Amino acid sequence: MMAPAILTGFLPLCVSLLLTSGFAEAGKLLVVPMGGSHWFTMREVVKELLHRGHELVMVSPEMNLHVDSHLNLTLKIYATGHTAEEVNKELKIFTDDQWEDRGNALFAMLKARSSIFEYFFSQCRGLFKDKKLVKFLEENTFDAVFLDPFDMCGLIVAKYLSVPSVIFTRRAFCHYTDEGTQSPNPLSYVPRTFSLFSDVMTFWERMQNHYLHMQEHIFCPYFLKTALEVASEILQIPVTPYDLYSHVSIWLIRADFVLEYPRPVMPNMVFIGGINCHQLKPLSKVSHLSFSLSRTIWP
Repeated sequence: MMAPAILTGFLPLCVSLLLTSGFAEAGKLLVVPMGGSHWFTMREVVKELLHRGHELVMVSPEMNLHVDSHLNLTLKIYATGHTAEEVNKELKIFTDDQWEDRGNALFAMLKARSSIFEYFFSQCRGLFKDKKLVKFLEENTFDAVFLDPFDMCGLIVAKYLSVPSVIFTRRAFCHYTDEGTQSPNPLSYVPRTFSLFSDVMTFWERMQNHYLHMQEHIFCPYFLKTALEVASEILQIPVTPYDLYSHVSIWLIRADFVLEYPRPVMPNMVFIGGINCHQLKPLSKVSHLSFSLSRTIWP
């Protein structure tokens, strides 16, 4: 599918204006983050948005790991009914399973569905049980929801408030990036996430790639069952993953296009590679004398 040339350049331009001070009026964003390592990367963008004058409101569960409380933004915390000990215990079980089943990451995630992911997918209930917080969100006017789609709560909030959403992610679960953006998905040369294939596949590898894609269609509805139940309860209508992912206005893909396999992308998919969890420190300066000494000590 080819987009009009004017549209192709328009959406990235909107993102640039949003992130650039002086050229556009500061906006008001609702931030729905994911804890842990996901937050470390998202935090760098949040800091830059604050630096450029945007007003940010962030909602976070009380047990959201590593989310800062000292940033110059409005932070709203909601209860989930889980303790830090429970979350850390389930997270350890999940990470141990990943090492045991490194050859089949999809199976490892399937095993983990009943533990840590159940917590992540159900915590959005806590947000909407907080009637005071929901009323606060309804009474405020947000230009967009800036979210990490991992636990899907941000997608639910954006659809509930009928506010444009901007996804910040490396990739979405399963095949929903392709379906949500309506991108073509040529399985003959775009390997699936857990396939370990390159973009140059043999005929047998292409067959396996198609088989893995079929597995995703069987596995993903089961994997996201709790998240979809929560979304259906909140929105009071039957909800599918496509309903949530197709609502997204802009996909900020935290990857570099040159490091990705060649694949079709839509105009609202913007590659923003180069954003890391922490700012890199410059290399230590080594003098010529140091090399001379090393050659003397280690002839």
